Amino acid sequence: MMDKRLPWAAIAACMAAGFTGLATAQTVPDAAQQGAPAGAGLDLPENVQVLGKVDPNIRTATAIVNDAVITGTDIDHRIQMVTGLRGVAVPPEQREQLRLQILRQIIDETLQIQEAANNDIKVTPGEIDQSYARVARNFQRSPAEMSAFLDSIGSSERTLRRQIEGELAWTRLLRRRVEPFISVGDEEVNAIIARLEQAKGTEEYHLKEIYLSATPDRAQVVAGNAAKMIEQMRGGAPFEYFARTFSEASTRAVDGDLDWVRPAVLPAPLAEAAQQMQVGQIAGPIEVPGGYSILYMVDRRQVLTADPRDSQLALRQISVKFPGGLSQTQLQERAQQFAAVTQTIQGCGDVNKVAQSIGAEVVDNDAIRVRDLPPQLQEIMLNLRIGQSTPPFGTPEDGIRALVLCGRDDAAGAALPSADQIQAGLERERVNLRAQRMLRDLRRDAIVDYR
Repeated sequence: MMDKRLPWAAIAACMAAGFTGLATAQTVPDAAQQGAPAGAGLDLPENVQVLGKVDPNIRTATAIVNDAVITGTDIDHRIQMVTGLRGVAVPPEQREQLRLQILRQIIDETLQIQEAANNDIKVTPGEIDQSYARVARNFQRSPAEMSAFLDSIGSSERTLRRQIEGELAWTRLLRRRVEPFISVGDEEVNAIIARLEQAKGTEEYHLKEIYLSATPDRAQVVAGNAAKMIEQMRGGAPFEYFARTFSEASTRAVDGDLDWVRPAVLPAPLAEAAQQMQVGQIAGPIEVPGGYSILYMVDRRQVLTADPRDSQLALRQISVKFPGGLSQTQLQERAQQFAAVTQTIQGCGDVNKVAQSIGAEVVDNDAIRVRDLPPQLQEIMLNLRIGQSTPPFGTPEDGIRALVLCGRDDAAGAALPSADQIQAGLERERVNLRAQRMLRDLRRDAIVDYR
């Protein structure tokens, strides 16, 4: 769904079909008809009547939640969807942990759907179709292409459609039973505005978090699992996958996003870690009350202070690709030549002439913020003067490029959020808290039979 945050809790579904006990008796040919001795030492009847349905394609139930069946197939399909859409390979040693987490999520989803039905809330097939198409677009696929992809990775269209139904039903239930009873007063809003004004100039952080609960006897195991996650993330696996799949915080549904927070509102161990982190860095496992956390620093800024990285730049990119078949020495020589030439550029008006002299391409971008550039380039761009070029970057094999700064519009001073924005944020936070309590009560009252 990725605006970049998927607006669906955890891509999958659960089978809600009723459990069948004894099926119609089936007749199985006797051994003599198969060319083998009948009974071969066993006192068996000639015509065996099997009581129960025999179908090797039907998996046995993993759990029954208030009479709704969750099968091993449901779990397998969700695992394949979660990992397939994220492009993540799960190490064998983490597979069982992932299965248990997915089972818990499917149980929660089943309880949410059932509670919505108990309140006469129904999601129509047409509404699911619309959401399914939107999900497909976010993955740059048509609905048909999305269905084919899900089949190709060992999942199914039904898995995603079931999950969509659950999320829509739960959202409507909260809208009916929770949101009307949430109230935020003017005094609360004004108090927050006053605190923001007092905090002007102090640092705040845009963080993402994974929280893993741990009892004292499991602390070492949980910390070890967290360390393995961090190792995979540093190897390229997306933080959001682990947040959605493993985190036990309420932010799991939004990829672990804590949004902008100040150190004062964080638990002391997290605040201390955040103050030492750089943008793009992962920290953890951090021991916190009740378990461990993993932090990812998305961004940092000063409260209500203009951030130079919000400046808007006009850039010209000059790039060159090298022909195949060149030796490593030849590639390095051409890369050095490119570096020397680009450093002779005297203003943006000189870029096209320099590019023609070395067979390079030129691309313009007149509206890009400093913070939207890769972290390695942000500090360089902040220190460039108009008309200067960055050092070359890239690789000889993939091509190298440089950016020439043609203009900079400095960032305006940051403004206080409006009273309406603050009120909406407080209401959203309280709805989420009530939702957690409601789900906790549903878990407590549910009859779950694990198989």
